[in-house]
Amino acid sequence: MPIKQRCGVLVYNNERDRIDIRFDLNNYYGGLHCGQCFDVMVGGRWVPTRIEMAGTWYLVGIQTDNLIGLRVRI
Repeated sequence: MPIKQRCGVLVYNNERDRIDIRFDLNNYYGGLHCGQCFDVMVGGRWVPTRIEMAGTWYLVGIQTDNLIGLRVRI
């Protein structure tokens, strides 16, 4: 049976001081950690990436100045 992926958007969680995924109004992933892999929507297609931290959060292989609001699936 295939694993069902969930889609959401990246948000910043001030309480946890980390990036999180918001799936709907009150449903969150729980906070992303360095090295965690997922897909991000870029140019109308899903691109695999992972999140890292080096002074600020960034996605490996994704050129953007702002992660907040990016569509992701995990």
